[in-house]
Amino acid sequence: MFNKNFIIAPLSVFSIALLIMLSFVRGAISAEELTGKEIVKRADDLMRGNSLQGRYAMTVTTPGWTRRLELDVWEKGREKTFIRILSPAKESGIGTLRIKESMWNYLPNVEKAIKIPPSMMLQPWMGSDFANDDLVKESSIVDDYDHTILAEEDMGPNNSYKIELIPKPEAAVTWGKIIYWVRKDDFVPLREEYYKENGELIKALEYSEIKKMNDRSIPTVWKMTPVKKEGCRTVIEVADVKYNLPIGDPIFTMENLKNTR
Repeated sequence: MFNKNFIIAPLSVFSIALLIMLSFVRGAISAEELTGKEIVKRADDLMRGNSLQGRYAMTVTTPGWTRRLELDVWEKGREKTFIRILSPAKESGIGTLRIKESMWNYLPNVEKAIKIPPSMMLQPWMGSDFANDDLVKESSIVDDYDHTILAEEDMGPNNSYKIELIPKPEAAVTWGKIIYWVRKDDFVPLREEYYKENGELIKALEYSEIKKMNDRSIPTVWKMTPVKKEGCRTVIEVADVKYNLPIGDPIFTMENLKNTR
């Protein structure tokens, strides 16, 4: 009589072996893809999309005063940014435009557009703790740095990757090093630390209040704290943002920068 077990048993062993082999292959592919650069790129893509347009509030706090700005922001790709201040009234109409490596601020009170040289990219934007480069992202955290996963850390309820970003020798960047924490589950950024070339920590950016905005979940509160300026901080709150909508190129022009009507 034909012995079915003689065939079934070897096939079962073969099937199990095949499944084990495939699982190892899938694991190897995932590990290979999940480099420090890929993690940072996914976090950057999450926050920026192919384009974005949104409304934000910025509150600047010092020991002597506090002021709040409302902003409209447009970004297209990695090369174009436009920011317009809506309030308070005395600063309404001030604009910032970046196209590739060039950046301008427009001051409606004097009706003048001022080009910002590369040497000024570390200067505060509108007296805040965010530098010009922080707001318009002239340098790319994906392309201008080498990325190393240092560890996996628990940050409260969030399991995160801790990644070190060291600038490439040819990159024109403002920081000597960045340490970046990204949530493992969905690549939401949690914290950034900015260091000078000598290793001195200058400021830290904390992300919180993760909410669904448009088609994704992002942190909606960003707090920048300078290490050596006691009592100073700048908080950006995301009021509304939409991703991946068509944005016309006329937004990113000198004519629009000067048009405050």
